[in-house]
Amino acid sequence: MEKFDVIVIGAGPGGCMAAIKAAERGKKALLLEKNSEIGRKLLLTGNRRGNITNLEDIDTFITKYRNGQFLRNGFARFFSEDLVEFFESNGLSLKVERGNRVYPESDNAADIVLVLNNLLKRAKVQVYFKKSVSRIIPRDGFFEVITSDRKKYYTDKVVIACGGKSFPSTGSDGSGYKLAERLGHTIIKPVPALCGIEIEKGYLTKRCAGIALKNVRVFAFLNGKKIGEEFGEVLFTHYGFSGPAILNISGDVSENIDKGNIILSINIKPALSSQQLDNRLLREIKENANKQLKNMMRNLLPSGMIDVFLRYTGLDGEKKVNQITSEERKILVECLMSFSFKVKAVRPFEDSMVTRGGVSVKDINPKTMESKIVPGLFFAGEVIDIDGKTGGYNLQAAFTTGYLAGISV
Repeated sequence: MEKFDVIVIGAGPGGCMAAIKAAERGKKALLLEKNSEIGRKLLLTGNRRGNITNLEDIDTFITKYRNGQFLRNGFARFFSEDLVEFFESNGLSLKVERGNRVYPESDNAADIVLVLNNLLKRAKVQVYFKKSVSRIIPRDGFFEVITSDRKKYYTDKVVIACGGKSFPSTGSDGSGYKLAERLGHTIIKPVPALCGIEIEKGYLTKRCAGIALKNVRVFAFLNGKKIGEEFGEVLFTHYGFSGPAILNISGDVSENIDKGNIILSINIKPALSSQQLDNRLLREIKENANKQLKNMMRNLLPSGMIDVFLRYTGLDGEKKVNQITSEERKILVECLMSFSFKVKAVRPFEDSMVTRGGVSVKDINPKTMESKIVPGLFFAGEVIDIDGKTGGYNLQAAFTTGYLAGISV
């Protein structure tokens, strides 16, 4: 029988990095991938531009994740500057954009995949495509890895790096969770993250689909208790809301969706206190006394959402500004500071960028990515219960955990 030093399951960023680093250390490495190519999901990242990392400092980085402290040891070994050096030294020119996000100069995620492909070949990693793993069986001092076509492979070490459940069309079907669970690991319930949020009364937002609110503050409340807060851009959609601030708060909503009523609240004017906003309205009323309310609101909101906003407030947009009462002004202030809707659902895995949940970090050694339950078994990437915000954080986590696994097997 043919035996390998390490078998890596899944050819995403974490799996590729693990296989490359193991092979560079002289290990005989086999990479099993269920698709016909590597990095299929990687091709979609950063709107297909490939936002590989971010140049924030480590302490800031860690705040961008759920379970971020688990990554501190890994970042001390392989962080953003190391990842930049890894790709640039292998021929990929990179650039830094707004928010310290790092992209290929070509704006093409396929160029990241090309580098990984070249490195796999250079390191002499054996890559078998269309190989879905159905079982991992620990034997006396080695593992038997069985694929769905009933082929058996033998190895000293295994790295599970087959992703989460988001974008299942790319092969992320949650199979890694099943493999880990059968071997005694705790699986934190996987839910969609970095996704849009559907709201009750979606017909309101549908009328504004495509309109963006910039520099707003978004809150999520579960039964009246705040469970999330984000600042940034919100985009109206036919089902509710999307945009960076919504994507970043969606995981908090997703993991609490079955626990009670969730309210999504948007402060459209977060730079102003309620008193400052009231003063602003008084000034607008004075300067636009003979206009209709709906016309005055053009100074405060995108024109395309004014009718929807006034319908939300219950105020008459045809009313002359100089006829607005102090009570109506108070309603305007409250609604501008708390444009709120009951959450109906989050978008499904098919529309989510990452998965929240997975193999519990309590089961994994953060210095090596080795299982604390099954010696010789390692994890990398999205299969682990770590998820980050938009901005390159999730890819960095995948590459870092893959690096640790690759130098530890």
